[in-house]
Amino acid sequence: MLTIQDAFHSSPIAFGGASISGEGGGYGFGGMSEVKALELVDYAFNKGLKLFDTAPIYGFGVSEVRLGKAIKSIRDDVFIISKSGIDWDNKKNVAIRNDKKTTQKMLEESLKRLGTDCIDLYMVHWPDAETDIRKTMEVLVKAQDANKIRYIGLCNTNQDELIKAAEVGRVKVVQNQLNIFERSSEELFSSLAQNKQFFMSWGTLDKGIITGRVNRNRSFDKDDVRSSDAPWWNDEVNAPKLKAMAKILPLISDHGHTGLELALSHNLSLYEQYGLIGTSLCGAKSPEQLDGILAALANPLPQDLQVEALKCVKNA
Repeated sequence: MLTIQDAFHSSPIAFGGASISGEGGGYGFGGMSEVKALELVDYAFNKGLKLFDTAPIYGFGVSEVRLGKAIKSIRDDVFIISKSGIDWDNKKNVAIRNDKKTTQKMLEESLKRLGTDCIDLYMVHWPDAETDIRKTMEVLVKAQDANKIRYIGLCNTNQDELIKAAEVGRVKVVQNQLNIFERSSEELFSSLAQNKQFFMSWGTLDKGIITGRVNRNRSFDKDDVRSSDAPWWNDEVNAPKLKAMAKILPLISDHGHTGLELALSHNLSLYEQYGLIGTSLCGAKSPEQLDGILAALANPLPQDLQVEALKCVKNA
């Protein structure tokens, strides 16, 4: 099986499994048949991607099932990431639960859906105000000892939670939002690098806003999470971002660059600045979109142009 070092060094980007959840509901980005999903995972693998990220809430289990089928014949050559903590009932009412019983239940369910006896990296998806992270870690450390998971990670976390978690076990990876609009995770980077921990960004493209593909006129199908009026996705939240991008896109275009190149360059530059081993989650819904992401890696923005873009964000 791949070491975590080999997996993270294999590519600057990781495959975001929310994109293959299709019509399953939950958190996802709209319709995709199982055949197309499996083909896309295979295509990504053949393009050199080794990190494949998923979670139960992506399609209410559909993403995990599809990923498990897609990697069945290449299991030892890929690094699988899944998560616990966002659970749902029979009516698909969603709740964040990191108590011991739920964590154990969700791990067993993910192992079954993925068709594997061990998940390479198992992460706590969101903090639970009702559960001390140390209690959750006790379950994960036992699962690690039982060879059901190889590494433990925390998503959407902070320094205080990392310190508490470390009292019980080793947190190897942090996955937080990171993009030109959300940089608060930077405060963790020095300590992560010092402790030889890895970082994964989600929201790398801010659901398409930074690429310019998502604007005020863009509509989404009913199975796309962006069709909802969520607290993190509405006109009030997106208006200043779209205002900034209206200035940024012409600015960088004049220098031969795209919003996609900006998004990837921004994160990679921060990783390099801190000496941090990091990768950026990107969601693609077609081979063509994935090709565009990979091509963008070959044309990074110079630092001075990144600075100008960040000024536009600040002034929006």
